[in-house]
Amino acid sequence: MKKRMRTFRVAGLTLGLTDVVTLGGLFLLTFLAAAFRARIASPNTVMSVNAVFIVLYIISLAALARAHRPWLRFAVRTVMVQVTFLQIFKAASELQLAFFPWQDDRVLALEHAVFGAQPLVVLQKLYSRPLNEWMFFVYVFYVVIYPVLGGIIFFRSGEAANEDYLFELGLVNIVCGLGFLVFPVASPMYWAKAGIHLTEPLTAGLFGGIGEWIRTNVHQAGGSIPSPHCAVATVMWFMAKRYTRHAFLWLAPIILSLYVSTVYLRYHYVTDMVTGIAAGLLVLLLAPSIERAWNGKTAPPRRALT
Repeated sequence: MKKRMRTFRVAGLTLGLTDVVTLGGLFLLTFLAAAFRARIASPNTVMSVNAVFIVLYIISLAALARAHRPWLRFAVRTVMVQVTFLQIFKAASELQLAFFPWQDDRVLALEHAVFGAQPLVVLQKLYSRPLNEWMFFVYVFYVVIYPVLGGIIFFRSGEAANEDYLFELGLVNIVCGLGFLVFPVASPMYWAKAGIHLTEPLTAGLFGGIGEWIRTNVHQAGGSIPSPHCAVATVMWFMAKRYTRHAFLWLAPIILSLYVSTVYLRYHYVTDMVTGIAAGLLVLLLAPSIERAWNGKTAPPRRALT
C-alpha cells in the first residue's frame, strides 16, 4: 500500500502535492495569460475560466473534507482533479502562440529527412475497415481509462495510491502544456502548408464515428508536442503496473495500439508520438524524487535529542 504523502493546511483546507501541481498549473497559465495578454486571442476568457476552475477546485477540497464514504471521496476527488486537467490542456492551447509561431514545417522537414517520406501518407496503405475501427477504439477508450484505472487503484490499493496516480497525471499534463508553449505544432489536421496528400478515407464503424465527432467538435489546432494522448497513456500504463499487474497486462495491447493510432488516424505527426512517450517516461522517472523532496520539505521539524 502506498504511503500517504504529506499535506498542509491553508485557510482550513488540506492541500497535498497533487493540489500544488494542479492548482499551480492553473495559476501559472493564468499569470501567463495576464502577462502576455497582447499576444493571445482571448486573454480575459482564459483568465476567467481558469478562475472559475480554481474556485470549483477549492470548493471540492472543502467537500472532500466532509465526505467520509470511500466511493464519495473517490468521486469528488477524481472528477474535479481530472476535469481540471482538461482545463489545463485548453488554457495551454489558447496560450501556445504567445511566444513562437507554428513549428510544423520543422517537424515535416525532420520526418522527411528521417523517413524519406511522410509516415502519414505511407500508413494509408494499411487502411482497412477493421483496423481503422480498432485504432479509433483505442484512441477513444483512452478517455475511459482515466477514471476507471483511478477507481481500480483507489479501491484496490487505497486513497494514497490514487493520490500518487493523480499527482503523476497532473505532472505529465503540466509538462505537455508547457511543451505546447515552447514548441507549438498545429498538427496534420490544421497545417494547410503540409502538402500531405491523404487520399484514402478512414472508413470505420461506431468508434470511427465517435473519433470523427471528436475531431470535428472538440479538437483545435495545436496541443501536439508532446502528444498528450501518448504522454498520459504512458503514465497510466506504468501506474497500472505499479498497483495492479493484471491491469497492466490487459492495457498492453490498447496502449501500444494507442501510440500508433495517434499517427495512423492523422491526429499527430510521428514526432508528436515519440516526444509524448518520452514526456511520460520522464515524468515517471522524476516523480519519485519530487515526492521524496515534498515529503521531506513538508515534514514537521524534528525535536533535538535531549
